[in-house]
Amino acid sequence: MSDTHQHDVQSHVKTYIRVFAALAVGTIVTVLASSLHLGIILGIIVALIIATVKGSLVAAFFMHLSAERKVIYWVLVLTATFVVVMVGLIMFSRGDQQGLQHGIFVVPQGHVQVQHEEKANSGHTE
Repeated sequence: MSDTHQHDVQSHVKTYIRVFAALAVGTIVTVLASSLHLGIILGIIVALIIATVKGSLVAAFFMHLSAERKVIYWVLVLTATFVVVMVGLIMFSRGDQQGLQHGIFVVPQGHVQVQHEEKANSGHTE
């Protein structure tokens, strides 16, 4: 009985070491992805993919969800789908502003150069 228990413990330790190595690689990928200039939308998508993979590893192995029943998986899939749909709606609703910039998409007025004011200040007339 002791040999079986020891073998089970060694098997779990090997699994945890593999998951730790995968999370370490995921952290390195996260750091490398942050150094790339992907833009806002693509950067968010890449960050969500990396976070989903790492979170799934933690949930499956450290929280022991890989040994649970199918109902828990359905709840997890439903929650993940809901989050993806809600984030997608927020991201794709940016185009519905019809040229008006509101909220976090506002361009500060100091960064906007109006051409007709520049021409009036320079004294040129057309």
